[in-house]
Amino acid sequence: MSTSTARFWAKVDKSGECWNWTAATNTYGYGVVRDGGKVKKAHRVSFEMQGESIPEGMVIDHICRNPRCVRPAHLRIATTKQNLENLDGAHGHNVNSGVRGVYKTRDNKWQARVTHNGKIYTAGTHHTIQSAEEAVILLRNTLHTHNDADRRE
Repeated sequence: MSTSTARFWAKVDKSGECWNWTAATNTYGYGVVRDGGKVKKAHRVSFEMQGESIPEGMVIDHICRNPRCVRPAHLRIATTKQNLENLDGAHGHNVNSGVRGVYKTRDNKWQARVTHNGKIYTAGTHHTIQSAEEAVILLRNTLHTHNDADRRE
């Protein structure tokens, strides 16, 4: 790791719960930093600066779901599958309903479903969007290990 620690942290706003990267970002909103001629994601650099290594094939998951955050306490090693399970806010909401995993049917009911390991699991068809949302959250909590947004509430 050749990135200067002082230079790196000078580009971080630590005034909030998340420590936000204030320099360049990529098209997905992740902070980026040039390190030894290579462009790296700032959250990965932050994680490695703590003396941690990132195993081959693993990713760094933002527990806080903020792509600009580089606060080590908000970062963890995960598989891509686990990282995708930890969605909320701007991620994963169905355009049809506005609720992640809930889809309006042709007969104006609400279907709840979750994809896990490439398979679709259904949590039934419901008369109200609230009932479908409760069912889909329960199913995600059963199937997923890293869906922190559902477990915070």
